[in-house]
Amino acid sequence: MTEQPPPYASLLADIDLAGFRAISSLLREGVVLLDHDLRIRDLNPAAERILQRSAVDLLGQEVCSLFGEGSCPRDTLAGTLRSGRSILDFQTTVRLPDGRQGQVLIRSAILPGHQSGSAGLALIMGDVTEVTRLRKQTQTRGQLGGLVGSDRRMRQLYDLIDRVADTSATVLIRGESGTGKELVARAVHHRSLRAAGPFITVNCSALAENLLESELFGHIRGAYTGATADRRGRFEEASGGTIFLDEIGDVSPAVQVKLLRVLQERVIERVGDNRPIPVDVRVVSATNRDLEAMMAAGSIREDFYYRIKVVRLDIPPLRERREDIPALAGHLLLKHGGEGVVITTEAAERLMHYDWPGNVRELENALESALILSQDGALRPENLPPEVQQTQGPDSVRTGLQAMERGSEDERGMILAALESVGWQRTRAAARLGIDRTTLWRKIKEHGLSPESSS
Repeated sequence: MTEQPPPYASLLADIDLAGFRAISSLLREGVVLLDHDLRIRDLNPAAERILQRSAVDLLGQEVCSLFGEGSCPRDTLAGTLRSGRSILDFQTTVRLPDGRQGQVLIRSAILPGHQSGSAGLALIMGDVTEVTRLRKQTQTRGQLGGLVGSDRRMRQLYDLIDRVADTSATVLIRGESGTGKELVARAVHHRSLRAAGPFITVNCSALAENLLESELFGHIRGAYTGATADRRGRFEEASGGTIFLDEIGDVSPAVQVKLLRVLQERVIERVGDNRPIPVDVRVVSATNRDLEAMMAAGSIREDFYYRIKVVRLDIPPLRERREDIPALAGHLLLKHGGEGVVITTEAAERLMHYDWPGNVRELENALESALILSQDGALRPENLPPEVQQTQGPDSVRTGLQAMERGSEDERGMILAALESVGWQRTRAAARLGIDRTTLWRKIKEHGLSPESSS
């Protein structure tokens, strides 16, 4: 059954443009009149305010001139003209001046012609830019795509991913090995307007210079020994989407020059050919190396460095966000079929105290191994890798606290010292003391402790 159009749709169909302007100027919603070719015939003052553009500049333009890249519902609008079925409350992005973007909720209504068929469409839009922004800000963030963690620095990372995703900015991801740089790159891609396009990954450290150049840009037949046919490169395969250049710090200066041209001009040349090929691709790169030191040493070009780090995303190592380990462990166990598996308190202590030099990747490997070795649905210390088993944390602190008289000054001093050593992060202090967070909270109240106690 055809959706019911807004109540004023039939009225719009029967009035001339002068009448439309008189009535629609009273409406809070933006109204854009489109002809049968989906070109803009007129719009009301509310639409001008929402779009921050003048009707004079928009008249006669195609409807897609209103929307952000990849967000124009042209096919849906054309389908509305054919079927008479309206769009109801569809949220999408509109293009604002200076490259900015807004969010609108749109509906459509058929404008019947005087004889038969339709004369076009009325596109009704409400501005939800601020509502969308506030909703994003107030959501409690514990996960984004494949990323898991509610540590303050992780929440800041999620917010920055949201802000950069809808832009075309080149992104550099920094983080130690195993922190999840590719997961961040995928999150940027999947939350962008290029999400429907390909996501192509290239490990720049895995190939020699000449092979990497061919992998990135392609080659023509006869370009080198073994090149028996023309081949498209990864940049061409990523057209309309995102290319992720992992280990970008391992790229040679010669390849840096060619990548620099892609970043500046958005064109490539296949190996053995001098014909420029335009590419529509977003570049996201990642490294665990100190690019600033490499630039000072001359192995990274300065112009290349500043081109790849228009926006920088930093991932904290796991040892600096130990509070996220329980949530990560649960997520990773489910990923590997560990539904219902319980991590014992002793095993959890080992996980919390270990420094995880291999970060989340090492934690995942440890849990996958432990899951295979566990027998009764409980993950115990002896199921963990030897290096994790042997990690006891600050034993003297744990044993000392257990041996102390409850409520004593010595107990108070030890708890205060543990809190101060971790900047009053209670989860970390509890792990250091070998007690749970609830017990620590109770002891803090018993001893009347607060950050001011340190002064």
